[in-house]
Amino acid sequence: MRLLLVEDDDHVAAALSAILAKHGFTVTHARNGEEALQAVLPTAQGERPSYGVILLDLGLPDQDGYQVCGRIRKLTTTPVIMVTARGDVRSRIHGLNLGADDYVVKPYDPGELLARIHAVSRRNAGAEEAAGSAGAAEAALLRLGSVTIELPTRRVSVDGASVPLTRKEFDLLALLAQRPGVVFRREQIISEVWHTSWEGTGRTLEVHVASLRSKLRMPALIETVRGVGYRLVAPAA
Repeated sequence: MRLLLVEDDDHVAAALSAILAKHGFTVTHARNGEEALQAVLPTAQGERPSYGVILLDLGLPDQDGYQVCGRIRKLTTTPVIMVTARGDVRSRIHGLNLGADDYVVKPYDPGELLARIHAVSRRNAGAEEAAGSAGAAEAALLRLGSVTIELPTRRVSVDGASVPLTRKEFDLLALLAQRPGVVFRREQIISEVWHTSWEGTGRTLEVHVASLRSKLRMPALIETVRGVGYRLVAPAA
């Protein structure tokens, strides 16, 4: 897999590139936001660079990392994993709202980073496969009050207004919405959406639930069942 690493510290980048290379990754290194944006632009021949994942450090010297994330998302659908020292939920939600697919908080374990890279790349491959066959499939809709979920096209709207979601946010919402009122255990959700049993994903789940409540402007839509998991409470029509 080819990976774009956006990291201004050459020592950190060299060490991380060596680890990634041992696991079969080909790494392109961008030292700042401008280099990162140039790296995802089409070439003079019109060819678009192909990356499996973009690993974006938010502490860049020339631009705000969040701004770079938003601009990258407008240029490519390649999964973006943010690397940040800001571990608070609000910062993470802000990054997800800008289009990031996942985040890693410094300091992190290399094994954790590799697990997240493989997870987002698998989800991206599955989404592309689903999108390729969507045209031939019948439209499958889930209607829950004012919320409409189109499974083949992965679109969500509230009162007819489109609500942009990240891949994981959509997968999480679709899972809960297919069985409204049913309590999904945290372990089950992590297995279904993140395709892993890794315990560290639990915090990621909490952040994505909070992000969905915020984006849909329905805090009560996803109910926390203390000590168990979550369930979707269908809103009134």
